[in-house]
Amino acid sequence: MPELPEVETTKRGIEPWLKGATIEQVVVRQPQLRWPVVNEIQQLQGQVIQGLQRRAKYILVATDAGTAIWHLGMSGSLRLVEPNEDTRLHDHIDWQLSNGKILRYHDPRRFGALLWLPAGQAWQDSEYLAHLGPEPLSDAFDGDYLYQRSRGKKQAVKTFVMDGKVVVGAGNIYANEALFLAGIRPTTAAGRISRVRYQRLAEHIKQVLAAAIEQGGTTLRDFVGGDGQPGYFAQQLYVYGRGGKPCRQCSQTLTEIRLGQRSTVYCQSCQR
Repeated sequence: MPELPEVETTKRGIEPWLKGATIEQVVVRQPQLRWPVVNEIQQLQGQVIQGLQRRAKYILVATDAGTAIWHLGMSGSLRLVEPNEDTRLHDHIDWQLSNGKILRYHDPRRFGALLWLPAGQAWQDSEYLAHLGPEPLSDAFDGDYLYQRSRGKKQAVKTFVMDGKVVVGAGNIYANEALFLAGIRPTTAAGRISRVRYQRLAEHIKQVLAAAIEQGGTTLRDFVGGDGQPGYFAQQLYVYGRGGKPCRQCSQTLTEIRLGQRSTVYCQSCQR
């Protein structure tokens, strides 16, 4: 599914075309997404888009009438298309913009969402966002924070850092990669890891996410950026999707297991 770098890539791709534009028409072909699209979303018509921001894997679009919140789910994508481009199967929502472009939402699995917050309701207090942990690229996230949050926890460190209440955006791909670079075995109990090792892990979480954003996200199945082009970070993955292949550092065969119902790949030699 699209993870934080893919969502940030999408946000950066569409922002120059949306900010300052007026939403002239909202077309909802399929309202039954993860959460049904409410009729209030039509209040966007005639509104000028004031700005965009990302919180975790949500894209927030602010107007005077309220804030629209996109979530791409497992297979969703937002693309800018020309008015004469034919719709495809699973093209569920269009925003006709005053600059002549259409923002089109495509989602085969329909696990994404378009949510609505009326003017005056702070997005920080919404039921979808209030419980989220800090952004991984912010100053609020570091090794000391992880160390304090992990004390007494017996769960595996990989599932710990993937918990959105602990930190947002350290999804399966990037948790695998950061743990490899930090030399930490993903099955180790979170409460047994030292402050120094957490400092190293936090640095690598920031590093892999920043690198993925810079390179346009990770191409996996359905993901494309706001311009319709795929990302390229997948070419540089050390462990994710490489179970049974040689470790890029020591050549030992990488181990693949299921952890928290997610594919987990690590090197028994390099990660302890």
